[in-house]
Amino acid sequence: MNIIRVEGLKYKYPHTDKLALDDLTFDIKKGEFIGIVGKNTAGKSTLCYALTGLVPHFFKGAYGGQVYVDDLEILKSDISDISLKAGLVFENPFSQMTGSKYTVAEEIAFGLENMGLDREEMITRINESLLLLDIEHIKDKNPFSLSGGQMQRLAIASVIAMRPDVLILDEPTSQLDPQGTEEVFKVVEKLTKEGITIIMAEHKIEKIAQYSDRVMLLHNGRLIDFDTPQKVFSREDILDFGVSPPIFTKICRVLNIRDANTDLYPVTLEQVPKKELTLSKETISKRR
Repeated sequence: MNIIRVEGLKYKYPHTDKLALDDLTFDIKKGEFIGIVGKNTAGKSTLCYALTGLVPHFFKGAYGGQVYVDDLEILKSDISDISLKAGLVFENPFSQMTGSKYTVAEEIAFGLENMGLDREEMITRINESLLLLDIEHIKDKNPFSLSGGQMQRLAIASVIAMRPDVLILDEPTSQLDPQGTEEVFKVVEKLTKEGITIIMAEHKIEKIAQYSDRVMLLHNGRLIDFDTPQKVFSREDILDFGVSPPIFTKICRVLNIRDANTDLYPVTLEQVPKKELTLSKETISKRR
């Protein structure tokens, strides 16, 4: 079942001549983890905004094509209605904090208050999101006293409490250290198992290769490829689009280790047959 359908999406920011998104067409199934990769001008953030209605309702500009999230057509729907279907987590969690709440629990409650939920329902959702994001132990802390990883988890919890069908994350680990990055990806993996559709724009390719069901490769606003991590990162021309494949894939390319069934390069250690791994270790030893 497709939860997102995009047909011929084009978008140009105000006062610019170049299309930020150029004729994108694709479908995303419910429960998928989709990684979006590409260099800084690829259109990753703009696509995230388009899937949540910020494009074109907030940013305005020239817009064409159709975007559907579940049964809502983005162009013809209010952002308040779209936000109940698709929630967005920004790159910088500071951008998502209200600045008016003194505890983590109150911060999560902010969006629920705007939804007009009764107190009992709010408490239930707050406790569920605290538990799901593993931050119940910091519910009484000030949001601005948290670590980067904790604050990003709070930003996710604030969105998850509103129970969207789709969670869209725009480079959520760009300002985090390795520990904070791992925290976020573990949480997102957990959410996927809960049935939530995940779309994540991210520069940390190793993580995208490890966790994604499919990877979307963007370049200058155009959709170059949308397939499994193995197929996308095995492309001979991947570097031409400003994307470096995972380190493990680079090693497999040098050693000519391929999947016996697909003839593609592995993107994780688990994808390498034990026999091939043993032979590769022997090859490396001989070269030394």
